[in-house]
Amino acid sequence: MLLIFGLSVFFRTVSEGSFHCPQCGGDRNYRRRAGRRWFTLFFVPVIPLNRVGEAVECRTCRTRFGVSVLRTPTALQMAAALPAGMRAAATLVLRAGDPADEAARDLAVEAVRGYGEERYDEDDVAADLQLRVEFLEEEVARAGAQLAVEAKEWFLSQAVRVGLAGGPLTENERRTLHRVAQLLGMSRAHALGVIVTTEGAAR
Repeated sequence: MLLIFGLSVFFRTVSEGSFHCPQCGGDRNYRRRAGRRWFTLFFVPVIPLNRVGEAVECRTCRTRFGVSVLRTPTALQMAAALPAGMRAAATLVLRAGDPADEAARDLAVEAVRGYGEERYDEDDVAADLQLRVEFLEEEVARAGAQLAVEAKEWFLSQAVRVGLAGGPLTENERRTLHRVAQLLGMSRAHALGVIVTTEGAAR
C-alpha cells in the first residue's frame, strides 16, 4: 500500500477586527491567523508540530502582514482620538486654573466642538473634571501621536485660549500647558513660542 506523508503548515483564525491595510490604503476588516506545522498522512493533518507564528490577513486584498501592522490606528480611531484629546487638554487647563470659571468652561466646550464632538456640553465638562489626571494625559498623548507639527501647534493654542478665558495665565496654568505640549511631542521652546503667540493674539 502506498503511503503519502509529509509536512504542511495550516492556519486558523484566532481573532477578527478592523485595521489600516497598507496595501489597500484604508480601513479594512482583517483576520488574525496562527500557523502551525503538521505531519500529514494522505494530506490530512495528523500530528501537530511546532508553531510558525501569526499573520494578519486583509479580508479585501488577501495580503498578509506581520501582527505589528495592528499598531497603526485606523481612520476611525484617529477621528475619535482628536476630540478626546482636546477634551482632556481643556480639562487639565481648567483644573490648573479656576474650574468654575464660566468663560473658561464655555471656551472648553467650543474647543472640543471644533474637533468634531458637536454634542459636548456643560454636563460633559463637569464629568471630565472628575477624571484621573493619568487618564487625561494618556488621551492627550494619544491625540498627539496622530498630529503633524502644525496641527500640534493649533491644538496647543486652543488649550491656551481656554486658560486665557479666565484672565492672564497663572504659573500653574503655564506648567500645565507645557505638560500638554510635552505629551503632544513638542519641545519646551516650541511650546513657549505657541503660548506667547497665542497670548499676544488675545490681547
